[in-house]
Amino acid sequence: MHIQECKTTKQSAGRAVLAALGLATVLLASVPAVAAPMKNEIAVFAALDKVTGRIKQLEIPINQTVDFGALRVTPRICNSRPPTEKPDTASFVEVDEVKLTGEQQRIFTGWMFAESPGLNAVEHPVFDVWLTSCKEPIGGPPVESAETEEEGSPEEAVAAEPAPAPAPPPAAAPPARPAAPPPAAARPARPVLPWLQR
Repeated sequence: MHIQECKTTKQSAGRAVLAALGLATVLLASVPAVAAPMKNEIAVFAALDKVTGRIKQLEIPINQTVDFGALRVTPRICNSRPPTEKPDTASFVEVDEVKLTGEQQRIFTGWMFAESPGLNAVEHPVFDVWLTSCKEPIGGPPVESAETEEEGSPEEAVAAEPAPAPAPPPAAAPPARPAAPPPAAARPARPVLPWLQR
């Protein structure tokens, strides 16, 4: 009796393990695969001077500083996703304000998100700066991007050219004339209807 109970317990445990593995497989299959972020060489910002209403696009290479009014903007990293995935562009940025005395004061350090410009914004009474995109992926554009398809190597361009159309067939002979009707002797005799005979 004790042996029978042990077998039943082992079978139940085995079924539970199989059910858990099956559930894990289903859950993993339903989670979409996400590619690693692409690192870029240039961060692109929009900058607004609230006094003059001037908006300027700033394209800043990573670890370099660009001045906009009294602000000095330095991106440290700029990540994006491949064009085939949901956009997710982020940059770690340091923004310093240059005072009238010439000293610099750090007014922002953190992540900016292009899809949510108001989430981590630079708070300054005169200037606004926000991330709009990243450019020039390190290592070139991803394989699946449209740029890669358009900028293929010359060998690929030659291979991609359509094959020349086949030569038209030689001029066909004019259609044959219909054969002349057979002579009367060769025609089958038509039955003569009695009411037509006289």
